[in-house]
Amino acid sequence: MVRAMTGRTVREERINATRQAILLAAERLFAEHGVLAVSNRQISEAAEQGNNTAVSYHFGTKADLVRAIVRKRNEPVEGLRIERLKEIGDSPRVRDWVACLVRPSADNLAELDSPTWFARFSAQVMTEPSLRDIAVEESLSSPAMHRILDGLHRCLPELPDEVRAERADMARQLIVHTYAERERALAEGTPTPRASWQEAATGLIDAITGLWLAHVTES
Repeated sequence: MVRAMTGRTVREERINATRQAILLAAERLFAEHGVLAVSNRQISEAAEQGNNTAVSYHFGTKADLVRAIVRKRNEPVEGLRIERLKEIGDSPRVRDWVACLVRPSADNLAELDSPTWFARFSAQVMTEPSLRDIAVEESLSSPAMHRILDGLHRCLPELPDEVRAERADMARQLIVHTYAERERALAEGTPTPRASWQEAATGLIDAITGLWLAHVTES
């Protein structure tokens, strides 16, 4: 019995290691070349898997693989969101809720070994119509994200629904592409406007807070 359990444990560890290698390879290749430009064969080779069907065996379709990457990276970010929510309570300040949106991703990227790939991967996914809904669905499935958006909306009760939706889209684009550009610059060794991920987050918080509080011109 012990021998059988040990055998299963070893096999499970091997499978998990293979899955993690595939996820990391896919994230990097998708970030560099675009999701649709990368084949399963290329991912398998980059993950040092001799079997070219390893990707489809472990993850199924490309959409399933993208979802797995998003979930892997969102898990630690969700924990950071929850911590920030505890800190701000029922704050009436728009800036506090915007910080809950912006800082967790920056803090997570700062903790990862350099170079990182997820910010550029996210930008690629968000600009691909066939995959964009996956990233949006995964983000909106987060309980902490729902609490943040509810708190933000409570601070802006007079904002028309259509303006609220428009500015949410603008804020999302700012976060995704600002972080992707910073990640690209760091990977290439080119100058960045801010010295750290934390300072980059502060700049984004300033901009997005201003965006939410901007005057609404009547039609």
